[in-house]
Amino acid sequence: MMENKNNMLNLDEDSLNRIIKTSTTTIGIVVKDAVVVGTESQATAGYTVATKTAQKLFQINDYTCATISGGVADCQYVVNQLKALSRLKEVEEEKVPDPQYIGSLTRNILFSGRSYFVCMMIIGGYSQKDKRGILYGVDLLGTLYEEDNFISFGSGSPFSLGVLEADWKRTMTKTAGIDLVKTAITSSRERDAASGFKIQICTIDKSGFKQIQ
Repeated sequence: MMENKNNMLNLDEDSLNRIIKTSTTTIGIVVKDAVVVGTESQATAGYTVATKTAQKLFQINDYTCATISGGVADCQYVVNQLKALSRLKEVEEEKVPDPQYIGSLTRNILFSGRSYFVCMMIIGGYSQKDKRGILYGVDLLGTLYEEDNFISFGSGSPFSLGVLEADWKRTMTKTAGIDLVKTAITSSRERDAASGFKIQICTIDKSGFKQIQ
């Protein structure tokens, strides 16, 4: 098989699969006129719990947030870049960038540094232009795809996705969406050894970003 010279980390298929199943649980769902995004707070180093209070949910601007899974340093770097570039765009155009812009930025950063940045990110927000919730998944190779229902990344995602598949409804209210995200993350914390401790949740609607817990 020809070696991929563009893959600077020389990732084989098994290594790539381990990264994609990185130890965490992150979730985003679309509800009526909003999105609800959540994660848990455990960070691991191999079989060791490195911290019980890891921040994995970040506000990028007033209408967009991001969750992280993968290499913590890599993810923190990308988040800081997104915050800075979003603020610069806001100053230039005198309005807060839509989540579509942040999603494109995330894709471009990860694609231009593909295989350097070990990141799997959910970008969620509310589009002031389209008047609806927006949800993107972006992988470490820069692949971006929009979801119109829900998404979950990390080693705990199989457990969360089972809950979301069964209980998500397009007409859900924010309150129902928050309860569903809590239930989905709790199912992952119960069954996935790499997911645990406090839940972090936010909502974003036409009024902007709101941290729930």
